[in-house]
Amino acid sequence: MIIYISGGARSGKSRYAQLRALALAENPVYVATAKIWDDDFAERVKRHQQERGPEWTSLEAEQNLAALPLAHRVVVIDCVTLWLTNLFMAHDSNIESTLVAFKAEIDALLEIPATFLIISNEIGMGLHAETTLGRKFTDLQGWANQYVAEKASEAVFMVSGLPLLLK
Repeated sequence: MIIYISGGARSGKSRYAQLRALALAENPVYVATAKIWDDDFAERVKRHQQERGPEWTSLEAEQNLAALPLAHRVVVIDCVTLWLTNLFMAHDSNIESTLVAFKAEIDALLEIPATFLIISNEIGMGLHAETTLGRKFTDLQGWANQYVAEKASEAVFMVSGLPLLLK
């Protein structure tokens, strides 16, 4: 089962997902898809880790999330944007093969008996990318978000910390 949580930057997506996960399980799993590329990002990740309590099991994976020990757990995946970035780079910025790989990973997760809270940044609500690569990624993320939302049992859009139920 997928609960899809989307919204803009700093909209409260992660906090909402974590609270939902804790309401569903005593020991949820947090899967971080980030690749640390600078000191500022490393500090942000450290702060996020400290904000989660000892009840969380934290795992890190840049791709192939279905290979993680997730069966019969409540799992927060944070986030699609970083996960897609990892896949996009691994596929030499090819939209088509990245989207195929992403959909295969989502489908593989759906084979696991678990509850997934999948977080993603909503695309297209801000600045338009200045580069061809940025515009390609915007397209990719939009299509990936649509795929996850389609597969989800529930979809929530976060605005200023407030959840709006879409599905």
